[in-house]
Amino acid sequence: MFERIDTICLTVSNVEQSSSWYQELGFKIAFWGEGYRVLTVGNSEVPLTIEEGSMSSKENQAYPILYTKDIENNHNKLQGKGIEVTEIKDDGDNKFFDFYDLDNNKLQVCLWE
Repeated sequence: MFERIDTICLTVSNVEQSSSWYQELGFKIAFWGEGYRVLTVGNSEVPLTIEEGSMSSKENQAYPILYTKDIENNHNKLQGKGIEVTEIKDDGDNKFFDFYDLDNNKLQVCLWE
């Protein structure tokens, strides 16, 4: 169903300031999009994504993003298991959707080329 953990995502209040802060610690920008940056550090195979958002939310602020090659099929499989899922979104760079575990922790699934 999933090929790997694609990234770990942290919500930040200001993506530009946070990006600079992480870069001062040795992180490198691998990819950027509207409101987010994908950062790498050292030889780690799992990047860190920082995403601008509300810091007052009661939802978990950190969540894993899982990569799949067949997002529509896996979206349908999760729905078929009775798992709460959001609609598939497309930001022009990625297709993605969220789903929730038994404790309402958010996980995300992505497809990018």
